Amino acid sequence: MGLVDVAVNLTGAAFDGDRAEVARRAREAGVAALVVTASGLEDSARALDLAREIEGCVATVGVHPHNAREWDAGASPARLRALALSEGPAPVAIGECGLDYNRNFSPQAAQRKCFEDQLEIAAELGLPAFLHERDAFDDFHSILKQRRADLPGALVHCFTGGARELEAYLALDCYIGITGWICDERRGERLIELARDIPCDRLLLETDSPYLLPRTMPRALRPKNGRNEPAFLVQVAAFVAQALGKSAEELAAQTGANAARLFGALPGNAFGP
Repeated sequence: MGLVDVAVNLTGAAFDGDRAEVARRAREAGVAALVVTASGLEDSARALDLAREIEGCVATVGVHPHNAREWDAGASPARLRALALSEGPAPVAIGECGLDYNRNFSPQAAQRKCFEDQLEIAAELGLPAFLHERDAFDDFHSILKQRRADLPGALVHCFTGGARELEAYLALDCYIGITGWICDERRGERLIELARDIPCDRLLLETDSPYLLPRTMPRALRPKNGRNEPAFLVQVAAFVAQALGKSAEELAAQTGANAARLFGALPGNAFGP
């Protein structure tokens, strides 16, 4: 297994014109698989469609905390279960679910209910949880802690927290996703130090594209529109490998194996041997 980008917002409008080309460029860059993340129920259906249509892609299904206001406690759980059990490539996780008190696009009580219900569904279906947390650690950790033993796995996506948060997530045996945030000389210095405390078997890499373009990219290679894409995961991997004192090849193999362990079967050979 080579590099795996465990968070790609490929359903978003930023990729409307060139999704197939984005996947091709990822292949050519050496990214073995893309995890297309979902942010709502309709978006989950689209993510599953992309997993069917585009070689090398798998999908999650779930409702982002920004969209928790749309969660109907009566109808939404059944709809999410149906999506998770639909024919075709099975989703590899439930999410992106969690809490985001930074923007509060949905009421906090609605976020908590939506999160709790999705963790229950993940446990019921035996799927890992793909997690999002911003400025909501105490509530998030409390809810996750109650359910963690019932889940086959959990990924704290796009980790940007501090030592307290990292210690708590590792105590719950969570995987930790690192993005191009770490490449930002303004914001990533602390994350470099914390990344060294992540056990090698719990580290995952992601672009979270089209967001978080690595600032370490040479200017000549940066897209004029500032859009991040999965091919640029190699930039994140190179930076993290240097910070950890590893070779890029060693880090790719380790994080790819971690992704396969968390998500199960991945199209590791879909982009070539």
